Amino acid sequence: MSDVVLNLQHVGRVFEQAGDKLEVLKDVNLQIKAGEVVALLGQSGAGKSTLLQIAGLLEPPSSGEVIINGVDCARARDKKRTETRRTDIGFVYQFHHLLPEFSALENVMMPNLISGVAKSKAKAKATELLEMMGLSHRLKHRPAKLSGGEQQRVAIARALANDPVLLLADEPTGNLDEQTADMVFKNFMKLLKQHNVAALVATHNIDLARRMDRVVHIRDHQLVSDPVR
Repeated sequence: MSDVVLNLQHVGRVFEQAGDKLEVLKDVNLQIKAGEVVALLGQSGAGKSTLLQIAGLLEPPSSGEVIINGVDCARARDKKRTETRRTDIGFVYQFHHLLPEFSALENVMMPNLISGVAKSKAKAKATELLEMMGLSHRLKHRPAKLSGGEQQRVAIARALANDPVLLLADEPTGNLDEQTADMVFKNFMKLLKQHNVAALVATHNIDLARRMDRVVHIRDHQLVSDPVR
């Protein structure tokens, strides 16, 4: 079996607004292997979030193929797309989106519980992930009692709870100060590598992008690979 987890082939996305066509993505091609972390750069409005949504099966491309673990999911039925998102894809956003009434441990347990995993197994898995993120002393704390960096580390742990093969992150450290962002990023990369997860990470942070395995840019609606300047 190929170790290519995400394979985008000739992906395009066109929106129609008031009778006009707005081309956001054009002939995008990208392959990401298991354990590879790819930084996605581009100016605001360039289409980074749109590309992540297409890769995450949250919206269909206007053209092209979205192949995840060898299966073309671009035009699969809603049920299949939902199942793939639940079992194969993890999402991390700029804001943590934790459930405020639940503890850190309960938030990370939630994806497993929704998938029907036994509570004892879900608890053990969530505890392990939070310990790996340096939060063993914060398991019972609710989000309001956690710092911004701690909240985002919980969100990263939650995204990996179901053992996804692909993680998609949109500015995962964008709301954090420089020192906290650096610490969260180190934990983030460590967890991805240990779990051999393929990841596509949209960021404006050039320094963080340089620390990933590869950098791609959206420029003039297309994806290009070149050194970060």
